[in-house]
Amino acid sequence: MCGICGVAGGDPARGRELVDRMCASMAHRGPDDAGSEQVDGVTLGMRRLSIIDLAGGHQPMANEDSTVWVVQNGEIFNHLDLREQLSAAGHVFATGSDTEVLVHGWEQWGERMVERLNGQFAFAILDRRRASLLLARDRVGIKPLHYAIDGERLLFASELKALLRDPELRRGVDPDALDEYLAHEFVPSPRSIVRGIGKLRPGHTLTWSLAEHTATLNRYWEPRLNLERDGHRRDLDADCAELREVLRESVRKELISDVPLGVFLSGGIDSSAVTAMMTQLGGDVKSFSVGFAERSFDEAPYARQVAKHLGTDHHELTLEPSMLLGLIPRLPALLDEPLGDASIIPTYLLSTFTRQHVKVALGGDGGDELFAGYPTLQAHRLAGYYMHAPGALRRGLVEPIVRRLPVSRGNLSFDFRAKRFVAGAAHPVSERHQRWMGSFPPEERVAVLSQDMRGALASRNGEDAAANASLDALNEVLLLDMRGYLENDILVKLDRASMMASLEGRVPLLNNDFVAYATGLPLNLKLRGLRSKFLLKRALRGILPDQILDRPKKGFGIPVAEWFRGPLREQMLSVLSPDRIKREGYFDAGVVGRLIADHLAGRRDNRKQLWTLFAFEMWHDGYMANG
Repeated sequence: MCGICGVAGGDPARGRELVDRMCASMAHRGPDDAGSEQVDGVTLGMRRLSIIDLAGGHQPMANEDSTVWVVQNGEIFNHLDLREQLSAAGHVFATGSDTEVLVHGWEQWGERMVERLNGQFAFAILDRRRASLLLARDRVGIKPLHYAIDGERLLFASELKALLRDPELRRGVDPDALDEYLAHEFVPSPRSIVRGIGKLRPGHTLTWSLAEHTATLNRYWEPRLNLERDGHRRDLDADCAELREVLRESVRKELISDVPLGVFLSGGIDSSAVTAMMTQLGGDVKSFSVGFAERSFDEAPYARQVAKHLGTDHHELTLEPSMLLGLIPRLPALLDEPLGDASIIPTYLLSTFTRQHVKVALGGDGGDELFAGYPTLQAHRLAGYYMHAPGALRRGLVEPIVRRLPVSRGNLSFDFRAKRFVAGAAHPVSERHQRWMGSFPPEERVAVLSQDMRGALASRNGEDAAANASLDALNEVLLLDMRGYLENDILVKLDRASMMASLEGRVPLLNNDFVAYATGLPLNLKLRGLRSKFLLKRALRGILPDQILDRPKKGFGIPVAEWFRGPLREQMLSVLSPDRIKREGYFDAGVVGRLIADHLAGRRDNRKQLWTLFAFEMWHDGYMANG
């Protein structure tokens, strides 16, 4: 893993100096090595976390005659197979690094090379003969890549903070990105929160012509779901055996490393499945988990149970409230871009704890999106039944009762979920999903944004909704989660938290082969009735304890609702003070004040709205407040 950056065009001296500053801002991503190269007016830079070929993997890396240069963030898991093919075609390798495969693969296959890569990556290839610079990102967006086009310049970097080292790119907050952030708790690609800076979408490349100063985007992969509906007629035992084999092989491919590695073990099904495959593949497995002092948030006993069952060398860190609260001032550095997911704090603490023992950690991210593991999938199915109930029953009895439920502040409490369910059930699928998953529904976003921000919003074109229009409701939700929540929240959280700790996080459930297998399964093998992860659980029966497979899903969160009424109260009141809100001009101070007052008085649980606003303001302090 690394941090990469570059500048194409403009003044070469300024470009070199800027790349040095960009690299310095990402030193946490690569504390082992640094490098830069300026060729034909293009400056490439990188910070390296050495994982494969520790001595020979220095970047930027070139071919034999220095006509092709590359910088890469990530790993190519099938680089040995590609190396064999390229060697047979006559290419000569000077290192054992996976990055060198990109150099010779580009010479052999051109841009079609990206279709052959099985990995998690973002890279840039400079081809001097073609006078072009190619940017590429992996299929599902495990590794990030930000870029900006500024006149005749193209700039790119692994993190937004690196691009903001250029004063000309500090163009202020994008109103449309802010609106999307309030809706989803993240800014979906291709936008970023800063006007004029974008994110290369997963499964895409961008080709920059050095002569014409133009960019061409190309999509080389997108997820496709199998829509067959006859899953009940399949041979389930054969399906289970196939799933176990594909899972084992996907984990095996991602164990490639020249440094010690381990696994994040939460005690949930996905991380436990990855851990089980690691133990089956042999060798001592080091597992890592965190526990919480607040019982409703604590999964440590389940992680211990799995570790004991599988025989791992288990390490556990108990998180006291002071440890979590102590990280609040560091939120801007952790976030890089506003993110309304407070679990980035324990994820970072888990990463720093794990980094004391290993340099690479596998995890279970992606399983919920691939196998319909989120409770929202069950809720969408229930919503269909609920909306067929008589309107008088729903509006006259159920909804008034739910609205009167007393407010509790536990993790995923019943009243919190019930109120969200009835508030969203009547809406179309995509809007319903946003209301359940995000912070602010459309009418509340209109209210909380300032008048100036509302006036600056562009109209929506509905591109993503149109793209999903041919799918049934639940498959549409699965794609929404893959293209939205997984890419822009889960994987961003993993990348920022792990790389801030100089730890490489890997996600074998998002290996190309496992994604291809899982997306090819019919929905009935993922969600059967209200039984989520149906086939995955069945395949793991006998490998993992029944108690792990049968227990309800519990999110990886922190007690934000209670903190805002206790230890974070004064800081929240300061960060979201009326004077500050009015001065910055993004939000309506009166609406924000009412959200705070209702939460503090216990009239409403506004944890999601308030944390989303709080995280934005903390980010703004760290990135934009001083220009």
